[in-house]
Amino acid sequence: MFKTVKNRVWAFDAEWIPDPVAGRLLYDLPDEAPDSDVLGHMWREGGATDEDPTPYLKTVVCRIVSVAAVDRLVSDGNTKLHLLSLPRDLNDPEQVLERSVISTFLDKIGQYKPQLVGFNSASADLKAFIQRAIVLGIQAKGFCTRPNKPWEGDDYFDSRNSEASIDIKDVVGGWGKATPSLNEIATLSGIPGKIDVDGANVAFLWLDGRLDDIVAYNEFDALTTYLVWLRVAHFGGHFTDQEYEVEQQLVRELISSEIENGKMHLKKYLEEWDRLKARI
Repeated sequence: MFKTVKNRVWAFDAEWIPDPVAGRLLYDLPDEAPDSDVLGHMWREGGATDEDPTPYLKTVVCRIVSVAAVDRLVSDGNTKLHLLSLPRDLNDPEQVLERSVISTFLDKIGQYKPQLVGFNSASADLKAFIQRAIVLGIQAKGFCTRPNKPWEGDDYFDSRNSEASIDIKDVVGGWGKATPSLNEIATLSGIPGKIDVDGANVAFLWLDGRLDDIVAYNEFDALTTYLVWLRVAHFGGHFTDQEYEVEQQLVRELISSEIENGKMHLKKYLEEWDRLKARI
């Protein structure tokens, strides 16, 4: 169980797909090979079967296409939430580049030093960012800066002695089938899990040019990660029953505000949350 809830928390989730550039390089495929063919080849090399045609590939060979986070900031006794997502402008070719998504996210972490919260983030999301940043030649000095001693600052590379990064899966997980998925623990807690899309669909959405749907799905997962973190934090005594209710209401207000600002896909998230709460 984590010991601290810092004044700034980012509950985040990232989406990635097999990288066609990596596939062409690793398997000496021609430059003119269609992306769909390259991804198919990568899945076959990764052990695809009839039962699992799109197996999980090493993160180093995957391209990060989106990242979303719920930003919780406590200042002067007031708590404010923001929903952040990259790319911000899907019509800007520069912002859509993987280099831009990774460098922007890691730079902002280095600047603001939030307490990161994810689900399977220690072994997946954060490693993907680190590996792909190295592959792309990105410098992220602020993110990588480590204190001389654990108590002297945030350390995103030392999950044993620092709580700069919290992996909810490590808190609630066990061995094998004792480890729940984010969808399972969320749904059983009355929190929306998977809605319409799951991780296996992301590559096909990208091939179809539907980056907007990927970002929407990514925002769903960030909200779910945040709400599950709130529930775990309440379990650990970081929030009283009354404080927990207030924190959930802040999320509802955040979603309503985002809908008013044009993010109509979040209506579906709010409806699913109400449906699950009513059933439970």
